[in-house]
Amino acid sequence: MFSFFAHLILSAGLLLLMAHLVRGVQVEGWGSAIIGAIVLGFVNAVIRPIMIFLTLPLTVISFGLFLLVINALMLLLMAALVPGIRVQGFWPALVGSLVLTLLNVVVEFFI
Repeated sequence: MFSFFAHLILSAGLLLLMAHLVRGVQVEGWGSAIIGAIVLGFVNAVIRPIMIFLTLPLTVISFGLFLLVINALMLLLMAALVPGIRVQGFWPALVGSLVLTLLNVVVEFFI
């Protein structure tokens, strides 16, 4: 149970850090970031696999690069569902999803 809450707080912190690094992404505070981390986890666990399955031919043709678009769409969906988080368009969502992925890789490397 402790590891769940630790991962939740860490994910919220990474969302806040990503919002500071990417122009066009705004997170109002820790409360919005924690709710955003929960919603993003749910979206990535439920909706993302469905999207990957439905767009599999496009993903194969693009050599997997379409997964970047799917990640950006998941970030946009999370921002649409969570009050206090705003993503102003597709390009900030794409850059934000790349930054969030890189931050998660760095954190996983040290844990």
